[in-house]
Amino acid sequence: MRISTGQMFQQNTASILEKQSATNTIMAQISSGKRVNTAGDDPVAAIGIDNLKQKNALVDQFVKNIDYATSHIQQAESQLGQADTLAGSMKELVLRGANGSMTTAERQVIADDMRQSLEQLMSIANTKDESGNYIFAGNKTNSAPFALDNNEQVVYSGDSGVRKSNIAAGVQVNTNVAGDAAFMNAANAMGDYSVNYSSTQQGDFVVSSAKITDSTTYTTGSYSFSFADDGAGGLNISVTDSAAPPVTTVTAFDASVPVSVNGIKVKVDGEPQAGDSFSINEVAEASIFDTFSKAIALFEAGDDAQTPAGQSELAQLLNNIDSGVNQMSQQRSVTGNSLKALQQYSDNHTDEKLINTSALSRLEDLDLASAITEFEKQQLALNAVSSVFSKISSTSLFDYI
Repeated sequence: MRISTGQMFQQNTASILEKQSATNTIMAQISSGKRVNTAGDDPVAAIGIDNLKQKNALVDQFVKNIDYATSHIQQAESQLGQADTLAGSMKELVLRGANGSMTTAERQVIADDMRQSLEQLMSIANTKDESGNYIFAGNKTNSAPFALDNNEQVVYSGDSGVRKSNIAAGVQVNTNVAGDAAFMNAANAMGDYSVNYSSTQQGDFVVSSAKITDSTTYTTGSYSFSFADDGAGGLNISVTDSAAPPVTTVTAFDASVPVSVNGIKVKVDGEPQAGDSFSINEVAEASIFDTFSKAIALFEAGDDAQTPAGQSELAQLLNNIDSGVNQMSQQRSVTGNSLKALQQYSDNHTDEKLINTSALSRLEDLDLASAITEFEKQQLALNAVSSVFSKISSTSLFDYI
């Protein structure tokens, strides 16, 4: 078989280039520490590596979302804790002010102290995060959610929006607490109505509940109640609605039986006297700010807190304070549960990334000892081929003539 000089050169050059390519591939693997640098190194492993890297990238994003959510929820939880403590201190002041032995001047001191605490409570409700956003404003984070209106009443200008963060596939967690849910919408401790006691009250009684019990016969509106002597040593109670014209019903009063009218049941505890009266207005929710404001106004109104009507109103306010504190505590519990869930998912993501990284290492990491051995083999083969080619290429027929 005849082999031309050109063919010989071509074959030897191809052999050298092949050995050089194999050597360069191993050098690249040693340099990177990776067995698979391109899909051509191992197509099957490359697919698995790509999938694992995508999973780790998704886990990293979930971890970032968890860190963001944790930071904001921790701040909300901390502020609600401060508000809870402050409201508890203010309740103690209300209880002190309800003491009949307190003087007018002493109640004024209590009112001044409570007013400062109320301002502090508003400051907590208007807390900003590290970015300058109001944490209790719902989705309206650019403006203060709580402010005083022209009637010195606290109004909420935020919304009920709750922002969410993705912390795992198909799993979201709330990252804020809306201000109305935390401070404004506490359940009225009495039920569905609030009571206005008459300043002329003489009896020692309090309305403990006023609830809608029968929606089919319920008629919305306000109602006035008055007590009168029944002529037999007992009392009658008259109930007048706000219809036009008003309708009045009269029944015998029994403190053990709630007064029923138009689907509403009103429970009166204590001992009213003939001539006493009160009215109820529909109020399903009570703001803790308004509740404290009413207590402050009562303490600032001279000796009104010592009157039977003032004592009855204080009993109602104390119940609504408890309701407001419970509302804040419930929202704080929600944040606590969220933080617990965030920690659990964070731990899960840590475990998941560890597993993914271990699998990724098995697929792409290089066995350095084997790679160096293979590099030396390829280097030796390359040197041998190069040496042989050098000798053959320099050989000429004239060397044998």
